[in-house]
Amino acid sequence: MSNPDRPARSYGRKSITATRTPRDLLDDTDARAGVWTAQVLTLFPQAFPGVLGESLTGRALRDGLWALNPIDLRPFGVGPHRNVDDTPTGGGAGMVLRPDVVGRALDHAGERAHGDWPVIYLSPRGRPFDQAMAHRLAQADGVTLLCGRFEGVDQRLLDAYDVQEVSLGDFVLTGGEIAAQALIDATVRLIPRVLGNQASTEEESFSDFLLEHPQYTKPAVWKDRAVPDVLLSGHHAKITDWRRAMAERLTKERRPDLWRAYCEKHGRDPEEDQEL
Repeated sequence: MSNPDRPARSYGRKSITATRTPRDLLDDTDARAGVWTAQVLTLFPQAFPGVLGESLTGRALRDGLWALNPIDLRPFGVGPHRNVDDTPTGGGAGMVLRPDVVGRALDHAGERAHGDWPVIYLSPRGRPFDQAMAHRLAQADGVTLLCGRFEGVDQRLLDAYDVQEVSLGDFVLTGGEIAAQALIDATVRLIPRVLGNQASTEEESFSDFLLEHPQYTKPAVWKDRAVPDVLLSGHHAKITDWRRAMAERLTKERRPDLWRAYCEKHGRDPEEDQEL
């Protein structure tokens, strides 16, 4: 059994030359070494970059701070129709992605990669994706993501390639493409210079097992609701204390699991009757 805390398999670096149009962002004619890269094995390569090509992640992609390489599974299929799936052995509904097909695609991806390069299958039965995992992936050289369809992937493929299964939550999607984009977004924003203000990643939700404190902006009063006075005081120490207290209160109320982890880290009793 593979260790979920280490990269599942070491392979796959690929960089690109970025231009202004979304599909040109994926042009792989010019490799650039040393760029964090996401390789995505999918039956729908046209779904990428999708939302990843917008806003800060899109700008970072154009600036070459990270790279994206969708790999179409269909050309690795078998027969004249390039079949990628077959019926489940032992019976049952749906279709299963074939190990020989996906294996060839992973071998192709592996030719382009070096160093710390985990291989991840987006699966509802996988280990839950969290901020700590996003940080580990951002520190790797890149990641190869396998997007499932139908009833999933032949288990032999996952075993043979020591693939790590990762879940976005206790729900089922029609495929792994949306999950892959969410994982990439959460990871890419942690790469230096992508956000511009790296300090913001240190204060947001989950950075210390706490949910983020409430945020406010102008106007100071809206629909008879006023911004808390402390935030208008200009007293930075009091503002910091208030934000920490609000983050603790929200976490204790909404995420008891995170609250317990936070208390354990800081030597506090999660059942303490401290007013937050």
